[in-house]
Amino acid sequence: MKTFILAVMALSILTALGCQNTNGQDTKRKLSKPAAEWKKTLTSNQYHIMVESGTEPPYQNEYWKNHKKGIYVSAATGDTLFTSDDKFDSGTGWPSFVKPVDPKKVAIVTDNSYGMSRDEVIEKSTGLHLGHVFDDGPADRGGKRYCMNSGALKFIKKP
Repeated sequence: MKTFILAVMALSILTALGCQNTNGQDTKRKLSKPAAEWKKTLTSNQYHIMVESGTEPPYQNEYWKNHKKGIYVSAATGDTLFTSDDKFDSGTGWPSFVKPVDPKKVAIVTDNSYGMSRDEVIEKSTGLHLGHVFDDGPADRGGKRYCMNSGALKFIKKP
């Protein structure tokens, strides 16, 4: 039983780090406007996630279990980034997608936080943090998992 509890704790820590970043310290991105300007237009949670490259807790965010049909737009710009047709349950506790609607709307930059190298997903037009992309998505749908923060997105339900 002790081994099982330790394994669950280790898995929880690794899962929490799966989409996390450390305030953008190791990323190579430039914001389209100063952080002070973003602070005026974003909520405190959106600012923490998108400007400071924060993350939200797994299984405790708005869209991880959203199964409604619609689109996911940037919380900062309103640009369409993902669609419910490309969303899947990754078991990580964050909304996960196999691809963006338009690959030209996002950019991938290297994130070397936590002593590991990951691919950070940013909104190309703004430089704002959205989440990370991993190579453990559904193989039959391209093999990618775009692990996004709900706080970086807004959901628009399909009529």
